[in-house]
Amino acid sequence: MTTSAIFEKLILHAPHISSKQLIPAFIYGTAWKKEATSDLVYQALCNGFTAIDTAAQPKHYREDLVAAGVSRAIKDGKVKRSDIYLQTKFTSVQGQDPDNMPYDKNSPVTNQLNASVMSSLHNFNFADVVKQDDLAEPYIDTLILHSPMRSIDETLEVWRTLEQYVPNEIRNLGISNCNLFTLMDLYERSNIKPSVVQNRFHAATKFDIGVRRFCQEKNIIYESFWTLSANPSLVWSAEVGSLANQIGVAPQSALYCLVLGLGDITILNGTKSLKHMQEDWDAVQKVKRFAESHPQQWENAVAGFRALIGQPRP
Repeated sequence: MTTSAIFEKLILHAPHISSKQLIPAFIYGTAWKKEATSDLVYQALCNGFTAIDTAAQPKHYREDLVAAGVSRAIKDGKVKRSDIYLQTKFTSVQGQDPDNMPYDKNSPVTNQLNASVMSSLHNFNFADVVKQDDLAEPYIDTLILHSPMRSIDETLEVWRTLEQYVPNEIRNLGISNCNLFTLMDLYERSNIKPSVVQNRFHAATKFDIGVRRFCQEKNIIYESFWTLSANPSLVWSAEVGSLANQIGVAPQSALYCLVLGLGDITILNGTKSLKHMQEDWDAVQKVKRFAESHPQQWENAVAGFRALIGQPRP
């Protein structure tokens, strides 16, 4: 991988899809945005973001308002549906508000899953705003299992039900909040392999070094979340500060870029600030130019960051 390739869009490894699907450096995260979700999604799509993350989990997400923001952006000519990467999640009963969930909590788990997928497809129906040359049929770019089920057998039951939707209604599958052993088991026993793993990036899991190594070996994209809020010691570390000073960016943006520098990673970025949206995307371009013009300095910066998080040299 070249020093600058890490800042290009990552290709989803999906043998069942004929055309290439790409994920950019940042995915806009919509958790806990509540009634502001629609406006923030629209703002994100107007300011560099082309990928959105949500969930069919009203407890923490407003998937319907994500769709409203996307619909507005399409209608205003800011984006095309085919240019947007939309991912959502199936969340089990344990992660839902018992009084507000997209399925009958007393129904079998496969029925819960089917109802959740149908509700997401209903939200992601943009037929009334897409142009004739765009894709009108509702689809989900990636459906993520929000967390493993209570047993590996139940996890596989859910996964095999999801596989039936691929590649038409759902293009790719992924899993979140997953440890290495569960990921390896799922990968080995599934027909359609996970295309993404979305996990917290923090010290308590040793920054997921083992999970990320497995993902790189199997061409799985690792989606980092909690990247800033869980890591104040990284934000204000000497290694991050040095890069921030060299490039002239905020430490938070510099940390994002160093995490991207680990390779095959995209980051959930849920800022509510237009200023920070613009600064983070600008930082990616600044660091890309820096990596191209000063490759040894960039490699030294990444090596120092790897040492900081305890990751062995590749």
